[in-house]
Amino acid sequence: MQCVDCHNRPAHSFDLPESAMDKALALGQIPVTLPYVKKKSVELLKANYHSSQEAADKLPGAMVAFYQQNYPDVSKQRARDITQAANAVLAIYNRNVFPDLKVTWGTYPNNLGHQNSPGCFRCHDASHETANGKTITQDCNACHEPLAMDEASPEILKTLGIAEQISKLQKP
Repeated sequence: MQCVDCHNRPAHSFDLPESAMDKALALGQIPVTLPYVKKKSVELLKANYHSSQEAADKLPGAMVAFYQQNYPDVSKQRARDITQAANAVLAIYNRNVFPDLKVTWGTYPNNLGHQNSPGCFRCHDASHETANGKTITQDCNACHEPLAMDEASPEILKTLGIAEQISKLQKP
């Protein structure tokens, strides 16, 4: 069963391969010490699979084969980590790509921020104007209020109760 069996539009944001990998690595779902794990994972995520089943059949095996061929010692010593990485990468794929529905990377971009899409500037671009020529402002402060800028330990993170989690992620 898939989400769209009941829902007619996406109910969660869809990641791009690179940002999905960054999250998985930061959360410890994929061992960061595997050589080139992000590069290879992104390559496998971007491969063209005609169905979710084809991805399930090919992706984990391709990850294992990569380490067997390029890093045989790592492959032998860290087989469990490689399997964990392969399963996590497949889970990323299954959360974001639905070939039978023609949903792939970037089909439903997350327009928050301006990293991978124009974000606010899709409309706040000085091109949308009224009949009398007034455009939508490009002043970010018209809609957003900065809560912290250039602070080592912003008070807002404490207020939201996430300062400790953020500091853990920032430690090497």
